[in-house]
Amino acid sequence: MTDAPDIAPAALAGIRVLDLTDLAGALCARLLADLGADVVKVEPPGGAAIRRLGPHEDGAAEGEGGHAFWFYDHGKRSVVLDLASRDGVERLRSMLAAADVVVTARQPDLLGAAGIGRDELLAACPGTVLVEITPFGASGPRAGWRGSDLVCAARGGMVFVNGHPSEPPVAPFGLQAYCSAGVFGVIGALCALHARDRTGRGSWVDVSIAAAAAGAVEHVTGFLRQTGEIERRRGTLHWSRYFQIGRCTDGFVLHTTIGDWTTLAEWVASDGEAWDLRDPRWEEPAERKAHAEHLFQCLTEWGARHGVAELVEGAALRRLPYAEVRRPEAIADDEQLRARGFPDPASPAPGTPPLPGPAVLFSEGRRLGATVGFIVVALFLPLVTLIQSVMSSGGA
Repeated sequence: MTDAPDIAPAALAGIRVLDLTDLAGALCARLLADLGADVVKVEPPGGAAIRRLGPHEDGAAEGEGGHAFWFYDHGKRSVVLDLASRDGVERLRSMLAAADVVVTARQPDLLGAAGIGRDELLAACPGTVLVEITPFGASGPRAGWRGSDLVCAARGGMVFVNGHPSEPPVAPFGLQAYCSAGVFGVIGALCALHARDRTGRGSWVDVSIAAAAAGAVEHVTGFLRQTGEIERRRGTLHWSRYFQIGRCTDGFVLHTTIGDWTTLAEWVASDGEAWDLRDPRWEEPAERKAHAEHLFQCLTEWGARHGVAELVEGAALRRLPYAEVRRPEAIADDEQLRARGFPDPASPAPGTPPLPGPAVLFSEGRRLGATVGFIVVALFLPLVTLIQSVMSSGGA
């Protein structure tokens, strides 16, 4: 195994981020931490709600957090503020004054709970980049409406195209709408920081989760504009119609009709399963696309008699872009990922799988995130004292 690259000062070293998000914006702040920013998560007494999301490790202490917390808050520091108290609000104001980026996404918003309005914050901290992630954005007829990840995914068209053709739509796995919004939030924050270097002024970045979900299904809009057709659910057939997942004797493989078709057809025929794959008309990519269901039915029946490694290695020899459909537990031992320091070797607890680390490397180096805990941290300004952990002290 190749050792992970040496770590040097990261791209966002010296950038201070205040994380006021819930689950909807947690990935945005986590990605900023992955890029080297110093991210401090503000939690209420008793801990953020994300800590209580399962699954949890057996024997985990109350408030320690489960897998969702470990993933979304990896690389952050954490501080407890009671925003129902004057002292908590004043501490928050001090932290806001020292932050380069503030990310907020909670419903209700923590700034609002502290009586701090957007205009007030931007006026008092003109160099601050404020990233607001909300279900429908801050403008339009649905501004201010609440909505979960699934609501936003459904409104954004992400749910409609997910599933099998003859069945109702299926919710996307995980929190796809929230994650899409988080990525857009990071892009907005980085652009705003770049602009601040030129102008000296911060910006307000307004992210709509529903719009981000709509932007993540780019093929739907593209096909509608190109052909006038509404995209439909395709099951395991990729929307391009050139890839489909098929079963093997020991797992799953991604079949494809892209590449040297004659080579693929002859390979299948060598197993005595020619079907009509050597028909000259399949040499045309447009024909293969138009009749994808038939071709992939043949390939799937052929592939079901072989193992995954046999197909993937045989395809590589023939320069055909086949791929193994990996099981999640295999990723932790992937030699290519490990050589790049991903997954992050800093496991959140003994005996638990390592967390996914940053996917981006820079020539100047990058920062490996440390596991976040319910920790005592020194805040941005000297006048703010250390805040004792409610969980470690057993109460306020």
